[in-house]
Amino acid sequence: MSDATITTPLTALVGVRHPIVQTGMGWVAGPRLVSAAANAGALGVLASATMGVEQLRSAVREVKSRTDAPFGVNLRADAGDAAERVRIVIDEGVRVASFALAPSRELIARLKDAGVVVIPSIGARRHAEKVAAWGADAVVVQGAEGGGHTGGVATTVLLPQVVDAVDIPVIAAGGFHDGRGLVAALSYGAAGIAMGTRFLLTSDSTVPDAVKARYLAAAVGDVTVTTKVDGLPHRMLRSELVDALERSGRAASLLRAVRHAAAFRRESGMSWSRMVRDGMAMKHGKELTWSQILLAANTPMMLKASMVDGRTDAGVMASGQVAGVIDDLPSCAELVDRVMAEAAATLRALPRAS
Repeated sequence: MSDATITTPLTALVGVRHPIVQTGMGWVAGPRLVSAAANAGALGVLASATMGVEQLRSAVREVKSRTDAPFGVNLRADAGDAAERVRIVIDEGVRVASFALAPSRELIARLKDAGVVVIPSIGARRHAEKVAAWGADAVVVQGAEGGGHTGGVATTVLLPQVVDAVDIPVIAAGGFHDGRGLVAALSYGAAGIAMGTRFLLTSDSTVPDAVKARYLAAAVGDVTVTTKVDGLPHRMLRSELVDALERSGRAASLLRAVRHAAAFRRESGMSWSRMVRDGMAMKHGKELTWSQILLAANTPMMLKASMVDGRTDAGVMASGQVAGVIDDLPSCAELVDRVMAEAAATLRALPRAS
């Protein structure tokens, strides 16, 4: 384990050794990866959106059996069973609740009253200001370089905006994979960095080897943004399937969406009515067509095809742009040690002000 440490408001807030967060990636951030990240001194975050309620409880308990270090659970605040999931987080003594969408003021208060640290992810300054006013303890700020659902503003532009706008710790996400990036984020005023693709590409990740090989072979130009999976901008590896999706018409998209919706209903145990309600909530209250609601079911099943089943011909591979500069599969311990050692070396090499 590296002797290099950097104490920041993030490490103080959640009790981790290093200012590094492993993000809650659906079908990827399961107990093995989360506990490995936590044991390495980072904040591991369990992805719950692709789990049923009892699967989540079991996964939390498995992480606790593998590590005594703090970890988090990523939740969907707009899910119909969000209250049940929050109860599991509280009952099981999970240290951090993270959110892909802004939780309500009431939900934040409930978690904080139970001693849980609340860290929403945001993609705009105004969203950070809102959740900070509602009592969030910190925010993850994801720039356009990040994988999965993403915005259009680069991290280097978005991050300083948010740091200047709120007085809670800000964690930078989107484009980070090494110690130089950590130092750059700290220089902007961030309290740490969050990494998804970099942790996906570790030996502790359960993603099939053939899929990892596709990531390692990718160049920066092989990472693209498409709206053809679920109607929202989604950053992923370019593949034959993605190219086919881009060419597909509305009828083919709807047929695929219905098929995937049925599959996800079986996988998750959700009712059709629950899936429709959650699909509508995913769209942030915008005016929706039924096709958009159905398309929302595409994401979990098309990710599962690759991330779990290894079917790159039938699934998509969410990815940050950093996939194009990653070429190895260290363990989480090796990765975190390397990032911290690089950060220390970078800080030593910086010219001194006169």
